[in-house]
Amino acid sequence: MMRGARFAPSVEEVMRAHFGAVRRLALVLHATHPEERDAMEARLQVAFREVGVSAAESLHRRDAEGARALLREADGIFIGGGETFVLLGELQRTGQLALIRERALAGVPCGGSSAGANVSGRRIGTTNDFPVADVASREALGLLPVTINPHHPAPTNDADFRVRAGKIRGYLRFNPGERVLALGDAAVVRLHGGTARLAAGQAWLYEAGRDRELVAGEPVPELIP
Repeated sequence: MMRGARFAPSVEEVMRAHFGAVRRLALVLHATHPEERDAMEARLQVAFREVGVSAAESLHRRDAEGARALLREADGIFIGGGETFVLLGELQRTGQLALIRERALAGVPCGGSSAGANVSGRRIGTTNDFPVADVASREALGLLPVTINPHHPAPTNDADFRVRAGKIRGYLRFNPGERVLALGDAAVVRLHGGTARLAAGQAWLYEAGRDRELVAGEPVPELIP
């Protein structure tokens, strides 16, 4: 969803709409390798300034109590991409998973990309990552009542599209009670005011035995918690 140190033009306006009123943003960069977190923080600070967020700070700058304080005090939260299992494990270990969920359900603007999108769903099930770290469970934030699959290939890339769709359908054969929200690159689904909509890019909703492409701007009732 980024081009260099800025958000891609196709997602910039929805990021401005969702985060533009935020004055202090907490960045959750656990999924980024520790050696790269300073650079990722700087990159996201530039991107968020472009959409009106004047201050953004990564949790990795603080100790455990300071990180919890930042999550409690910030008026926006963004969870970055990288290794999903590292991210989920750290959120569980620190108690930040419950705190982020509490703040998001209280109305604090919250979002994420890639691994950060993965943990916004009910559980981790169709991640594209290797399980490079142990987690206590696959249960995630549950801000959307679905399992999320990011980086879904576009139909124009026919071979990759069919492979990914086949893998997701196979997952649902073993987990028929779940739904999978598949997001293309630079796609944004926004839950706001009690309604969920595809705000940018392409996305698909998979259920056991059926799937459909979402239509931009149309409400998606299956995504309401």
